[in-house]
Amino acid sequence: MPYGYFQLVRFIALLSFGFLAYISYQENNNLFTSIYVSLAILFQPLMKIALGREIWNIVDVIVALFLIVSIFLKNTSIMKS
Repeated sequence: MPYGYFQLVRFIALLSFGFLAYISYQENNNLFTSIYVSLAILFQPLMKIALGREIWNIVDVIVALFLIVSIFLKNTSIMKS
């Protein structure tokens, strides 16, 4: 993929994690706020964090699994209310 694609993905990730951090902050969920802020910093496109391709692949999978689990946790808490 071209380099610009990865820059776009990192920028979208920054905005998305920032938005999720804001929502978590509004809900007084400090754990998720901290996690989303950390992910926004990790994926931000301005000052890249060089982890190497293999480590980035592992990080991407872990973050994807975390996001899927957090969606299910959120849906479960909505159904209980």
